[in-house]
Amino acid sequence: MLVTACAGSGGAGAPSTAPPSVTPPEVLCARIVAHWSREVLDGGTYGDYQSMGLSNGQYDILRSVVDDARAAKKREGAGAAYELIDRQSREGCAARYRSGGPDKGPWR
Repeated sequence: MLVTACAGSGGAGAPSTAPPSVTPPEVLCARIVAHWSREVLDGGTYGDYQSMGLSNGQYDILRSVVDDARAAKKREGAGAAYELIDRQSREGCAARYRSGGPDKGPWR
């Protein structure tokens, strides 16, 4: 005896009708820049941008963010530095991807 499920029956074997979610590039950028900015701030040294999985442009954002975060950490403490990292990572990546993405090759 062969038993089949009707489409849309909601059974465990029914395929999902929801489209896959896609994370916008500016959100991915902000997440990875913020992550590595914290690592650099806490560790004190920069790594190679390619080993971090960053493009050259994303690495430029990271360096700017870390410079500002170091100053904020000295003035106001680590909490303020982490808030600054989150905010500036979002702002820098939003500006970078505002027009749809890098326009000068894969590593810009």
